[in-house]
Amino acid sequence: MMDFNGLRAFLSAGESGSFSTAAQSLHLSQPAVSKRITLLEERLGARLFLRTGHGVRLTQAGDALMPLARSILGEVEAAERAVGNLAGNVAGPLSIVTNHHIGLWRLPEVFKRFTGDHPEVRLDLRFTDSEPAHQLVLDGAVELGVVTLAPQPPAQIVSLPLWKDTLRVVVGRDHALADAGSAGLADLARHRAVLPDLTTYTGRLVRSRMGELGLSLQDVVSTNYLETLRMMAETGLGWSLLPETMLGPELRTVDVPELTLTRELGLIHHRRHALSNAAEAFITEVSGQE
Repeated sequence: MMDFNGLRAFLSAGESGSFSTAAQSLHLSQPAVSKRITLLEERLGARLFLRTGHGVRLTQAGDALMPLARSILGEVEAAERAVGNLAGNVAGPLSIVTNHHIGLWRLPEVFKRFTGDHPEVRLDLRFTDSEPAHQLVLDGAVELGVVTLAPQPPAQIVSLPLWKDTLRVVVGRDHALADAGSAGLADLARHRAVLPDLTTYTGRLVRSRMGELGLSLQDVVSTNYLETLRMMAETGLGWSLLPETMLGPELRTVDVPELTLTRELGLIHHRRHALSNAAEAFITEVSGQE
């Protein structure tokens, strides 16, 4: 018989690299977490963790178990949601993953309305980049994602577009291109860029477009946080590409016809997992339906 409590303790400790952090997350004592993992190791006949000076790390057996544990617990939680839905109540836990930009600029009012309308729902809100967020939904670690949609999402992901996010080339007020009004990609290539890195959909879009025209970025500073990119552009460290929602008085827009990009932001969930009543209610809220 599968030890689901042991798997939950293993997964939390494996993701955090710490038994104490896992204990806090699961609302257990550290000895209780250690005991659950020990029992799981005995059942499987393999050691799953090695103790280090800075916490714990997975053994080869632990590495092999991680994706299976995510999948198993995702299926268990989906089954629990399907049964729980029969009561018809909008209550219980709802796990949502989003990125910092959407969480700061798109979701505050949505969360305010949703929690006001459904006070019995317990939100578990997590922040990460859109790319790993898709994997969390695929693994069943979270029920919903509100993210930059993948251009080619995995077959098991359902994507619901919500917002068009137009990106503009911006510079600080003292930048050499601040008063240009318009420029070409060749002009941009001569100046330092501050852009999302290649792990993000946006970063890959920009570099792909430059490559199509035979241009390269010679000097790039990268970070995944758009708020940090805005600060860097404002202080004159380089040109950047930011959503129109983030423009402000310290920035100047530069019209670059060859670099007109629009991202789709939206909601994702697993195709095969039954949605909880809370998730269905949240989708209705964020979609603006009555």
